[in-house]
Amino acid sequence: MKNVLLIFMFVTLTVGCSVNELQNSRDEQQGSSMDLENREQENRQVSTENVEVIAENLDVPWSIEKQGDTFYLTERPGSIVKIENGKSERQSVELKRELATASEAGLLGFVLAPDFSQSKLAYAYYSYEDSTGQFNRIVTLRLNGNVWKEEKLLLDKIPSGFYHHGGRLKIGPDNKFYATTGDAYEPELAQDPHSLGGKIVRINLDGTVPNDNPFQDSYIYSFGHRNPQGMTWSPDGTLYASEHGNDANDEINQIEAGKNYGWPIIEGKEEKEEMVSPLFTSGSGATWAPSGMDFYNNKLYVAALRGTAVLEFNLETGEQREAIAGLGRIRDVLIEDNSLYFISNNTDGRGNPLENDDKLYKITLSQLH
Repeated sequence: MKNVLLIFMFVTLTVGCSVNELQNSRDEQQGSSMDLENREQENRQVSTENVEVIAENLDVPWSIEKQGDTFYLTERPGSIVKIENGKSERQSVELKRELATASEAGLLGFVLAPDFSQSKLAYAYYSYEDSTGQFNRIVTLRLNGNVWKEEKLLLDKIPSGFYHHGGRLKIGPDNKFYATTGDAYEPELAQDPHSLGGKIVRINLDGTVPNDNPFQDSYIYSFGHRNPQGMTWSPDGTLYASEHGNDANDEINQIEAGKNYGWPIIEGKEEKEEMVSPLFTSGSGATWAPSGMDFYNNKLYVAALRGTAVLEFNLETGEQREAIAGLGRIRDVLIEDNSLYFISNNTDGRGNPLENDDKLYKITLSQLH
């Protein structure tokens, strides 16, 4: 009887921990917390009179790309929206794998090729399902008329799961691809040198491994990440990334080749030898759920989902503030010249959509001060 009781207690504790971990993993969720709802309502009372709406009625947009005066936005359900001269056109995307419909999954990162105006070539990061499971992959897309077609596979079998897909895709100043990958809700993958989960990866534009990557014959550039969803570079080539913490402890990191950023061994303000702690963290009492980010005038501007704001981090002073609030969940930002563009994400099932959400917005940076 005593052994039976001990087994029952162990099973109960294990199940309880699993339930708690599942709840904590939902970094981006609006949640049913009254405090969070009250905060969002307060944020929406903040003046947004200087914000211009560029496009509306978007369907869970994820990435912003811009060439000249034309925008291209990915939508998680599997479309790309072209916005030109004040008009929006939803373009279809033909993929070689069935798009995954798991939470946070879908058509995510997106980058136009440097010669896009001639080649009509772009690159995308998306979640898919097949007979062997659910994964993420990086591919080329070619625009023909108003249809994008997948052409070439660059990197496959990036771990995916219920949550934590990563998904940000950028071309760095060194003309290499960088992509953020999540731990696929399996924390141990972030420390596994043989797994692409929980990493920032670096790739040649043809899909091969760069010779100067920090680990021989490996795409891995940095590791120990939980769910990074934003990247940007300063003019001197320094790479920064945003990362979702476990329920709280969200991070803004300076990324260096070959470094270990700690997850799941340390997070937030914790420190450990040979592991890198963040430049900024939300701490254990708050969460931002940070996503896309950009750099301007020695400041980082970061989209915040649960934080329902565009956050500003001053790299000189170490100060941080809400630069824009009142528009709900923010997924991505893009800075060009003196303008900040950003997209809301209130239609992702975790927010409270405003009229004609989701939207692409614009504000002049000088109007933020």
